[in-house]
Amino acid sequence: MQTTQYLAEIIKELSRSVDLISDEEAEKLVNGILESKKIFVAGAGRSGFMAKSFAMRMMHMGIDAYVIGETVTPNFEKDDILIIGSGSGETKSLVSMAEKAKSIGGTIAAVTIFPESTIGQLADITIKLPGSPKDQSEGDYKTIQPMGSLFEQTLLLFYDAVILRFMEKKGLDSNTMYGRHANLE
Repeated sequence: MQTTQYLAEIIKELSRSVDLISDEEAEKLVNGILESKKIFVAGAGRSGFMAKSFAMRMMHMGIDAYVIGETVTPNFEKDDILIIGSGSGETKSLVSMAEKAKSIGGTIAAVTIFPESTIGQLADITIKLPGSPKDQSEGDYKTIQPMGSLFEQTLLLFYDAVILRFMEKKGLDSNTMYGRHANLE
């Protein structure tokens, strides 16, 4: 297959993913963000990069959003929400974060392939995304892509869709957001 044929197949997989995501679950996440004082995001590996891009867009909207593990991340409090993107829902460092957030009393949202996972069970809001885990012998969604690529791509696009829904609810547009774009680059 040619590179563009692979790209076309990836786009087909992403397109099929849309119908497998619950609008009701997604809306709970949007409302959870609206109701929280500070927003914290976390993920390991490539899912962590997707979380960082989500936090960046929230910052562009004027939301107090932080990436867990950065040096400028403040403390998590009971009026805050922690959004964890984890395909397996079992990544040890993320499980520890979820447990700590739960003990503090804040809201936890899990975006995962496996809502029944440890993180999924700790979460107040769970959004199931389609995807194949890194070990493709598990899971029920088949993909031509390696490891967790389909989940990670779907995660990024899902986060962007959440941003659009938030913009709609708050009456924001790209021009408003561009005023908060980094200007020392």
